[in-house]
Amino acid sequence: MTALDHLMKDATAGDPISGLLWTHKSLRQIRRALRREGYTLSLTTISRLLRQRSYSLRVNRKRVAGKQVAGRDQQFQYIEQRRKAFLRRNKPVISVDTKKKELIGNFKNAGREWNREGRDVNMYDFASQAEGRAIPYGIYDVGRNQGYVVVGISHDTPEFAVTSIRAWWVAVGQKQYPGETHLLIEADGGGSNGNQCLVWKARLQDLADEFGLRITVTHYPTGTSKWNPIEHRMFNLISGNWAGQPLESYERMLKHIRTTRSATGFRCKARLDKTIYQTGIKISLEEAARIRLRPHKLFPQWNYTIYPHAK
Repeated sequence: MTALDHLMKDATAGDPISGLLWTHKSLRQIRRALRREGYTLSLTTISRLLRQRSYSLRVNRKRVAGKQVAGRDQQFQYIEQRRKAFLRRNKPVISVDTKKKELIGNFKNAGREWNREGRDVNMYDFASQAEGRAIPYGIYDVGRNQGYVVVGISHDTPEFAVTSIRAWWVAVGQKQYPGETHLLIEADGGGSNGNQCLVWKARLQDLADEFGLRITVTHYPTGTSKWNPIEHRMFNLISGNWAGQPLESYERMLKHIRTTRSATGFRCKARLDKTIYQTGIKISLEEAARIRLRPHKLFPQWNYTIYPHAK
């Protein structure tokens, strides 16, 4: 065994299938260690010797899904069944979620654009240099392939989430589905619209009472939010539309959202919500008791329907 092999023995990992090896040591660290052993090699020589020994430069790859939640596949099937049942009867199905928060100002935005000259932006992404913070809450109409985004300026709270859904229903939903009394919402299992959030359910009860709506909610299990339709049918299109362009103002951000298009006919509306939403709100026992929530038989923690109170 050579000095290099001995040095790499305890700092090596590998793939038993392909035989490729890798190490956390850099070439300079290896060179310093070899010098302590009495060997002087250039970085080029060390690199060549490592490649001869099947070492290769590698990066981290996001492939480990982790432990799957029990009932994950069954819940996916149930969500699909509910969705198809609603769409067959031309009933509204919306997918909801909060998009990544954005700083408003002359900040770098990932992506590239065709331009004669490069655009100079702030060197650092300091919130203190921003005009404000944007919190886009999206509502995607699955049946009609249409989007609606409410851009908040304070906090991503359950009250903000339900207020955004209400704004969509008033501006779009009631017109597209006149006389409809049943709404299906597909949501993630966490965040402001999480399945364990009592404030979310209490505010949905308010929405149900105001418009006489039955609201059925199906949640995606933890760690599966990327399968929520809004992620790959709406948010990716919006991100592509403003790629490489700083979101210098709220109005500019709204314009990018409103001008997002797709070959399949996707269109999107947007509005700004300047309300300051408070965090840490608690639901009293009396208000919790008023929630007319009926859990479904399959995975009641993820699937439930909220019924309006009789007026």
